[in-house]
Amino acid sequence: MKISIITVCWNSEKYIATAIQSILNQTYQDIEYIIVDGGSTDKTVDIIRQFEPLFSGRMRWISEKDKGIYDAMNKGILMSTGDIVGLLNSDDFYVSNDVIVNVVNCFLKYGTDSLFADLYYVKEDDTDKIRRKWKTGQRDLFSNGWHPAHPAFFVKKQIYDKYGIFDLKYTIAADFELMLRFLEKYNVSSQYLEQFILKMRLGGESNRSFSNIRKGNKQIIDAFKKHQIKIPFYYTYKRWGAKIFQHFG
Repeated sequence: MKISIITVCWNSEKYIATAIQSILNQTYQDIEYIIVDGGSTDKTVDIIRQFEPLFSGRMRWISEKDKGIYDAMNKGILMSTGDIVGLLNSDDFYVSNDVIVNVVNCFLKYGTDSLFADLYYVKEDDTDKIRRKWKTGQRDLFSNGWHPAHPAFFVKKQIYDKYGIFDLKYTIAADFELMLRFLEKYNVSSQYLEQFILKMRLGGESNRSFSNIRKGNKQIIDAFKKHQIKIPFYYTYKRWGAKIFQHFG
């Protein structure tokens, strides 16, 4: 199976080399690596150009203005030609060289439409320091507070083709809405790969401030309403607690 990994970036010179190197080091070779840059003004594009020859034609990239991170992700998905699509943030990286081969083998073994795994939250300036673990566990209802970690979520391209890409209405929670749409509204098949596959630096957009946490929660509630999925009255408070804990690491 061919797998497309997409990295979106903007002024990401500080960490993007680590993300790219973690793709380059993978033992699985049938990887199409797509980088969507938002018109960086630092050295990001120079770094991308330095790595490009090392991929021997397996890397494609663009650099142009976009409407935000989810618009950039949509561009990458539309560019992709793989059987499976995964997204790797520009400041994240896979924990081992066998991550993608394990992901592909899981798809082949179970014939599933999607896959989710676990991740580590690490300190921004010391990635050996694990601050929190996101152990997803077996599939459950989103209304119970469960959902996969989006950076550890892989989906067959045909599912995007059939059920759509990121809804740009959700400026902070489009990843949540997309997973809710795929897994609960359309009930696509999924498999839990019980492995920690990547390290994610603390400080994502949805957790960067209490204002963003509030905005993200509001968008998540709207996503449930959009797909006519009922949630318990305490759901918002539960989300607040989880996000505050995540915010402080």
